[in-house]
Amino acid sequence: MAFFYYILYAFVWLLAWLPLPILYVFSEIAFVLTFYVVRYRRKVVRLNLQNSFPEKSLSEIKRIERRFYRHFCDVFIESLKMLHISEKEMQRRMNFPNIAEVIRIVDNGGNVILMLGHYCNWEFMVSIRLFVPNRNVDGAGVYRRLKNPYMDKFFQKLRTRFGTLGIEKNDIFREIIKHRKANKQLTFALISDQTPSRNNIHYWTTFLNQDTPVLIGGERIARQTGYVLYYVDIVKKKRGTYEANLILISDDVKSTPEFECTEKFMRLLENSIRREPAYWLWTHKRWKHKREAN
Repeated sequence: MAFFYYILYAFVWLLAWLPLPILYVFSEIAFVLTFYVVRYRRKVVRLNLQNSFPEKSLSEIKRIERRFYRHFCDVFIESLKMLHISEKEMQRRMNFPNIAEVIRIVDNGGNVILMLGHYCNWEFMVSIRLFVPNRNVDGAGVYRRLKNPYMDKFFQKLRTRFGTLGIEKNDIFREIIKHRKANKQLTFALISDQTPSRNNIHYWTTFLNQDTPVLIGGERIARQTGYVLYYVDIVKKKRGTYEANLILISDDVKSTPEFECTEKFMRLLENSIRREPAYWLWTHKRWKHKREAN
């Protein structure tokens, strides 16, 4: 297994030196293979789209479906490019128009949680460290360890570019305490649109016309630590270029009713998806749990 991983890694390492416009040729090939030949999770994507947008015709659903798979392959190629992408090009391809709000918070000694979904190119969020010049604050991404140790190692290499830390989801509070003891600040990104395990379902809402269990980790952490909570609304400006708008959810989560911030996050994420449905990760089996079963 290790032998094949290193052979594949060597190929990807060389491939990633190519400019993105050339790499998009491989994305087009990947689209044909994924959509027409392998038909990767086509039934899951179709069902998710139809249940989420019952008002849309079949032709509209098919159009979104095709655009999703093209975007899905683009994100994969763009993520591989992160192996060698320069800081200058990264800043050109991922912009944070109102990052000054976060800079002001950290300059005043505050800490921030950035909540987002698998929308547009979430992997490019590692670039936020390039936009926050305060050296006393660490930028980090929270991740769930992959079962395959070689793939886990590969994606951790991508996600720790530009000095960004990788925090395993079970180590969040340990890392927060560690930073406090070191008198350092922490700003971390938390992807919060995954499906909770059955034992971790504490809140349900209606999301994209469906009864949906929701992770409450972002709100729970902010409530216990006093971190400021933001939603990251990523917009795809053109192929390979994104803009991340930071929308304040709450700067005082402790004073809000339970689940209010989680509900606000879900509504903001839903608005992003409805604006451009093709850019969300529809291959995810998001609605495998039913409320009645819990």
